[in-house]
Amino acid sequence: MDRFICIHGHFYQPPRESPWLEAIEIQDSAFPYHDWNERISAECYAANAMSRILDSEGRVVRMVNNYASISFNFGPTVLLWMEKHATDAYAAILEADKQSMEKYSGHGSAMAQAYNHMILPLANSRDKKTQIIWGIRDFEYRFGRKPEGLWLPETAVDLETLDIMAQHEIRFAILSPGQAHRVRPIGGDEWQDVSGERIDHTMAYQVSLPSGRVMNLFFYDGPISQALAFEELLNSGEEFANRLMYEFHEDHSSPCLVHIATDGETYGHHHRGGDMALAYALHYIESNGFAKLTNYGQYLENQPPTHEVDIFENSSWSCIHGIERWRSDCGCNSGGHPGWNQAWRAPLRAALDWLRDAVNPAYDRLARRFLTDPWAARDDYIDIIVDRSPDRVSAFLSRHATRPLDSEDEIKILQLMELQRHAMLMYTSCGWFFDELSGIETVQVIQYAGRVLQLADQLFRGSFEADFLEHLELAKSNIPEHGDGRTIYEKFVRPAMLDMKNVGAHYAISSLFQEIGERSSIYSYSATRQDYRSFQAGSSKLAIGRATVISEVTRESTSLCFGVLHLGDHSIACGTGEYQGAKKYKALVNEISEAFAVADFPKTILLLGKYFGTSTYSLNSLFADERRKVLNMIMEPTLREAEAAYSSVYEHHAPLIRFLKGSNTPQPKGLALAAELCLNAKIREAIQGEGLEPEVVRPLLEEARLAGATLDATALGLLLAGNIERMAEQLLEQPDDLSRMERLNKAAKLVRTLPFGVNLWKTQNICYNILHTNWGDFQKKAGMGDKDAQEWIRDCTVLAENFWIVAPETTEIAGPR
Repeated sequence: MDRFICIHGHFYQPPRESPWLEAIEIQDSAFPYHDWNERISAECYAANAMSRILDSEGRVVRMVNNYASISFNFGPTVLLWMEKHATDAYAAILEADKQSMEKYSGHGSAMAQAYNHMILPLANSRDKKTQIIWGIRDFEYRFGRKPEGLWLPETAVDLETLDIMAQHEIRFAILSPGQAHRVRPIGGDEWQDVSGERIDHTMAYQVSLPSGRVMNLFFYDGPISQALAFEELLNSGEEFANRLMYEFHEDHSSPCLVHIATDGETYGHHHRGGDMALAYALHYIESNGFAKLTNYGQYLENQPPTHEVDIFENSSWSCIHGIERWRSDCGCNSGGHPGWNQAWRAPLRAALDWLRDAVNPAYDRLARRFLTDPWAARDDYIDIIVDRSPDRVSAFLSRHATRPLDSEDEIKILQLMELQRHAMLMYTSCGWFFDELSGIETVQVIQYAGRVLQLADQLFRGSFEADFLEHLELAKSNIPEHGDGRTIYEKFVRPAMLDMKNVGAHYAISSLFQEIGERSSIYSYSATRQDYRSFQAGSSKLAIGRATVISEVTRESTSLCFGVLHLGDHSIACGTGEYQGAKKYKALVNEISEAFAVADFPKTILLLGKYFGTSTYSLNSLFADERRKVLNMIMEPTLREAEAAYSSVYEHHAPLIRFLKGSNTPQPKGLALAAELCLNAKIREAIQGEGLEPEVVRPLLEEARLAGATLDATALGLLLAGNIERMAEQLLEQPDDLSRMERLNKAAKLVRTLPFGVNLWKTQNICYNILHTNWGDFQKKAGMGDKDAQEWIRDCTVLAENFWIVAPETTEIAGPR
């Protein structure tokens, strides 16, 4: 067969972690998920790892790992997050690459990516090299092999970047058709102009590089990729497949490759159900023998380039002006704010360039006191970023140190490496992509710059911040209240900066609401308890103690003492300071505790100020997730009290409330609110109990209908989905337990009658696993007359029906419509 199809997905999200905590704090805009990484992972990354192929009735016939059949790359910073927070999807992605190697003649489908999505033509040579090395080494760490291809962020390209890639044994890259200038047969003389997206995208090309090396290039099909990303091509898997097949022409006498490239998030996040359309399209093409699926590595081996290409340097796939979107007001934007401009892009880049060029000489001078080659050490630092275990850190330091190091030397080296890491993270492309200087993506890159400044202040003589802010001030916001880059820095960056005292305050305040052990983990820090004393006077609490706070990233540590007073509700006063010896600490403990013992709370607060000065903190000083948790604990008694009061009102006046509803008479707000709070609370309690009795839930739902109560559909759906998922996990642990299966079946039938949606995606995965892992054994036993096995088959058939799964022997498949 001479027809080949390759579908590439570029799976990437910008790094969202706090530069100080190395974690993503809660993002309410991503509700019902914790943050946008979690949401996009659920909607896309996990969905493509367990995508559904449906029959004509919409039931699941097969679950497939799409990654095993397509070409793909994941941003290294996304995989770093997934390794910790989306472990099942992460494992499926790694496994898919192994499966693709078996499918595609030893060529894995995964590609590397330049590390943190920096626009490489705008980077200096040193950063280009490190970004490519980090992308390759991160790939090798995760996939256990060398990458054949490397994705260029935004497909932004210049010859120097391709040369560095070739130097590091990368064989190919993918570009957009508009980035091709002219072509000619290899060894030929006459060039053919193919600008304006006129290149024949059905073959591989070769570009000659300044060093004499070459790089293989693929130019994807632009119209299909565009239709897939921005039109409605993913509404049907069959239509998607047919659109790909339409590109094959009868007059092709040689092998022909139809290939597309889009953001991977197209399949599920941007287009709901897009993963299923992709799964069916792949199945439809392959099962009907319309074409052979391939990846770029396999195709390149079998069909090496016959033509040479000349590219447009400083071009990309998402800016018609080349790479101006990341350095000027070129007119490219999201289109949502027609009155805005992006003149801020140029001064933002100039400010970051100034900062990079200001700190690099200082970095080089200080690092040479410890390291043989500071820049080779930076290239090698990726080994620590992927795994910060003590053994790897020690091996890294041993490889690069010029002499034996003491602990202070090691801390300085790690701080220097972190300065360089953040000096590259601050160039993440999304900081320029959107419309406004105060946008979340742009603030994120300025925060990375803030971390660079903080580390520079700790490491070098003199401060860089004032000069940096002078440059940043030239970037003007479209929103009057945000003014300019300096104002945005003061509003959104400086308050986010943390030091050891901030971490100590978080530790101290948290200790009032949860039991602390000898060692506590606080994101990228740890705290070891040295002393802890708690006191109580009525509902008020006081804690005084000492702890050593350590950065797990740089190994720097500080011994702190603290005092924290809780007067009830959200009234908290806390002070922290460096430990100054046993005598002063004893005086602090005695004086503050004595004032508290006689309930002299004003004096207690004054003493916190006396011993800790301006280093005082409140509930707002807790990091966002813990603050939310503590506030929920504080509010719980109040909410219970309010719930009880409104429930009393409802119970006394339920007949009147129903009558008003039945007679179409507007309900007074007080009565409507009483019904809403009371009935939601009852339903909430019923659906999250271990029993989950439909006989209890249904009358409550009917009561809510009669009362006209508005249900909290999102919250109830989440609670019920979690409960049913736990039931399924219990059945997975013991699949022959028919009582567990019965409970799960009853729960599934209940869901069908509810007036709100319940996401059973995870439960459906578990049920599919139970069916396909155990069906064969039980069917065999049932055929031999085993009564228990026969009953299991009957009940499991019901389970399959309830969760819209076809029993294993059924094979009819039809694409999602």
